Amino acid sequence: MYTYERLGVPRVVNASGKMTRLGGSVLAPDVLRAMTAAGGAYVDLDELKVLAGAAIAAWTGAEAAWVTSGAAAGIAVMTAAVVAGADPARVARLPNGDWEPRSVLIQAGHWVDFGAPVEQMVRLGGGRPVAVGATNLVTAERLRAALTGETAAILFVQSHHAVQHGMLALDPVVEIARERGVPVLVDAAAEDDLGRYVAAGVDLVAYSGGKAFAGPTSGFVAGRAALVAACRAQERGIARAMKVGKEAVLGLLAALEAYVGRDEAAEHDRQRAIVSEILGALGDLPHTRVAEAPDEVGRRIVRVALSPDAGALGFTATDLARALADGTPRVMVRAHRAAAGTIALDPRPLAKADVPVLVDAIRAAYRRLGARGSQLTIA
Repeated sequence: MYTYERLGVPRVVNASGKMTRLGGSVLAPDVLRAMTAAGGAYVDLDELKVLAGAAIAAWTGAEAAWVTSGAAAGIAVMTAAVVAGADPARVARLPNGDWEPRSVLIQAGHWVDFGAPVEQMVRLGGGRPVAVGATNLVTAERLRAALTGETAAILFVQSHHAVQHGMLALDPVVEIARERGVPVLVDAAAEDDLGRYVAAGVDLVAYSGGKAFAGPTSGFVAGRAALVAACRAQERGIARAMKVGKEAVLGLLAALEAYVGRDEAAEHDRQRAIVSEILGALGDLPHTRVAEAPDEVGRRIVRVALSPDAGALGFTATDLARALADGTPRVMVRAHRAAAGTIALDPRPLAKADVPVLVDAIRAAYRRLGARGSQLTIA
């Protein structure tokens, strides 16, 4: 049997979060059992996805839903749905649409790279991405002025990668779009609220199945039935290259069912206990601010932030993140704010047994990086 060890893939302690580059999530036994059962039989895949979409729609409160290979694929498929609809001739010509409307408006602060450029996903779906406003300011007037007869949709990106300060919030975006009859698409890849965006009146929303919901590599779109039908039509076009297998479909359903029935308070308490243990174990790091950090986009997540004083220590937060990633075991942290002097430790993917391993790795990294000053002692 092939294992990570047999291949020589090193162990990773994941203190970064539910990240695609780290494999998304560790799968629960029920999810693995569902995937094993799916792999042991043949099935009409289209019929499976129709019935799976109905189950997902019920959980989200949407008219309909469709399974995708991930949230990035969801952006491309949603774009294709508003650009080509379910017209077989147009579906077959994507991404090279030569008709209008096909412009997709994106607030400048939402023009991000989440491992690939969000605008590339729009182009894959045949859309023409158009930035609105500046990275620190988008007004209602600027958004209204950008809406033309060539506008196929507005894409709203809900992500820690995106700048939200100075951007229009979702509610006014939906209101302005309704004035012009333009669909609103949402990238909610790592979001954990299944019903929020449908309830807000968006037309389509794309989620990752392998992040907040702890499913396999997968995703889904949910929203208005006519547009979801157009998403389904892309299976005969660009979505053929983004297909999802029967094992991932049943694994996703098992994960979502468990997520809907979870004990949210107990999970929150588990994460808080891990945060408290890390704070207690690392509070004496020299010349380093060790503190709780709330989630950047308002989710109910509290992390541990480490902010080393580069002047006193002789190394930066970026150096620390790199040393942890290069250590044994490899430790991956949230480093997207490292240039500003801070890394963060996410409790969600950590098991209790990971905490002492993580703490020892951080202390070892401090020793390797060579904290300056004879008065500094790192146990």
